Parts: sequence; structure tokens; C-alpha cells
Amino acid sequence: MIIDSLQKLNPFDVNKRKKSKIYTNQIQLLSLHHYKYCKKYKKIINNLKFKIKNKNKLEDFPMLPVRIFKKFDLKSVSETKIVKKLVSSGTSGQELSKIYLDKKNANNQAKVLGKIVSAILGNKRLPMLIIDQNPKIIDRSIFNAKAAAIYGFSIFGIKHCYLLNKENKIDYLALNNFLKKYGKDKFLIFGFTSLVYEYLIKKLLINSLKSNFKNGILIHGGGWKKMEKLKMNNSIFKKELFQKIKLNEIYNYYGLIEQIGSVFIESKKCGYFHTSIFSDIFIRDKKFNVLKHRKRGLIQLLSLLPTSYPGHNILTEDIGEIIGEDNCKCGFKGKYFLVHGRAKEAEIRGCSDIR
Repeated sequence: MIIDSLQKLNPFDVNKRKKSKIYTNQIQLLSLHHYKYCKKYKKIINNLKFKIKNKNKLEDFPMLPVRIFKKFDLKSVSETKIVKKLVSSGTSGQELSKIYLDKKNANNQAKVLGKIVSAILGNKRLPMLIIDQNPKIIDRSIFNAKAAAIYGFSIFGIKHCYLLNKENKIDYLALNNFLKKYGKDKFLIFGFTSLVYEYLIKKLLINSLKSNFKNGILIHGGGWKKMEKLKMNNSIFKKELFQKIKLNEIYNYYGLIEQIGSVFIESKKCGYFHTSIFSDIFIRDKKFNVLKHRKRGLIQLLSLLPTSYPGHNILTEDIGEIIGEDNCKCGFKGKYFLVHGRAKEAEIRGCSDIR
């Protein structure tokens, strides 16, 4: 199995030539797999009149608009094999994406996420502070994006401490006990960007702390839509964290619940997101033409992980630009890129008439 063999490699040490050979073959195999086992995906491909069995360039394979997972249940396995359902986070009344996982897909996501994060943090598990409540999930077969991220990243930590109590207020007793025990050495912090901003920057009372965060390593992601309204960018966010709690080692990540597991981690040395051997990216203009490097457009994401649902080739509603490939100063191979936020008017085409 290709995922098993790829896990033996350094996820950020495969160059363009080698990776393109892998992806052209694997994306076609995944497309054929979903064409065979997902009736709605097959209908989409047929409506597009795309010859999926022919040899095609990687950028020519049909991509699904991310919004389609809110409109339809897309599965490439039988109902009896589904062990977990992921739903995107959202407010009441919003349509939510629904992602269906079988055991193999769920296990691969966990393994690959571990491989990617370990390339940044190393293999040693550290005491972990989570900037959230302890997620009490009644039905463990159904996760929203928030709970899925907490559970996914919590495997990299030990001695977990949740910052917020049942009333969504900072638990200073638990926090101070955690910092007293583990704050003298490196420890891990995880949270959604907006919650990290709200509780560590805005609400945390320095006078109530008996220790500090200077040995912390923060991994955060998501929530930038809220941050943009506050005129808060990544650079300002980092500066305020350092000024407030002396936190200096910070890693942003970018990813979607529709491709959970194959996240893009920001390198501290360069400040860019990086593709791994498990993921790839294109940037498209309004007519869906592939753009050259340093041109802004819609982000298209490819992943080798989705086998139980057709999420291997997705057009997002985010704007980004690829800065370069294989030549980043941090030493990581692959494409490196920036995300500039959500498109103001995301165009969704090519997904009609699939009922």
C-alpha cells in the first residue's frame, strides 16, 4: 500500500520530480477507486465528460468544490464499514460538511498526522496544555472538526491539561498546577487560533500566574476568519503572544476536515506552510486555470489519504499563493505557500445534477 511505503520516508524530503511521478499515478488510482465505489462521484465525472481511465496530467483531474460535502453524503465504502463520521464546526442553522471514515482511512489519518508533526517536534511526547474545554463526546462515532482536531493532536502529548472549565473560563488552579509541574522544561500547547487569541492574549491575567509560558511550544490553526475581523494577522499574533506570555516557539497549521490528517505545517525558520509527501497544492484563477508561483488565487488541495470518501482532490474557498518549490531556506522539499484568507465570493461550479 502506497501510504505504508511513504511513511518510511521523511515527509519533507521528496523533490518535485519524484513526487510528480507518485502523484500522477496515485491520484488516478484514487479517482478510479471513487469512480467505482461512489455513485455520486461517478455521476459528477460522467457529467464533466472526463475520461478518468485515460492518462492525464495531475492538474487535469476533476476537483470537487469543498462545499459539496455540505450538500451531499459522499461515501466510497458500504455503510457497515463506517466507523466514524466527522462534521465541520459551525453555528446553528449552518450546513455542515459530513465526512465518513472506515477503519483503514481513520488509522491512516492518525499515522500521517503523527509523521508530519513529528518532523517538526520530534518523536518525544511532551506534557500538553489544550486551550479548550475537555471535549465530552457522547457519541464517539461522530466528531465535529473541533473535537477531531483536539483528539488528533492530543496523541502528541502526555499529562493533558485543559485550560477552560465547564463555564468556558480559565481554570487558573489547573493551569498553575500544570506550569508548576512541567513549565521548567519544554511543553506542548495546542488550540484553535481564535481561542488562543481570546484566552492567552486577551483574557489571561498575568497576575494570576505563578509561572510562565517561555518553554511552551504552540501548535495552532483554524479560526482565522474571526481573526481577520479583528485586523489580526499571523505576524501580529506571534508578537502579542511573546509580549504577553513570552511564548516564542509557535507553529501555525492549515488544513480542512475534508482532508483531515494531511495538514500543512508552518516552518518556524521561514514562516511558510509546506506540502508533505502526503499532500500537494495548486492555485487556480477565477476560470480555474493553474497559476504560476507568487500569483494569488483559489487553493486546490490534493491528498493521498481519502479512500472511504472522495476527498482526494478538493477546490477550497481559500485564497493563497505558492511561493516556491524545493528551494525553501528552511530545508524542506516540496511546495511552500501562504494562505491569505477566505475568498469573498467563492465560485462553485461543476457539481450540479448529481442527485
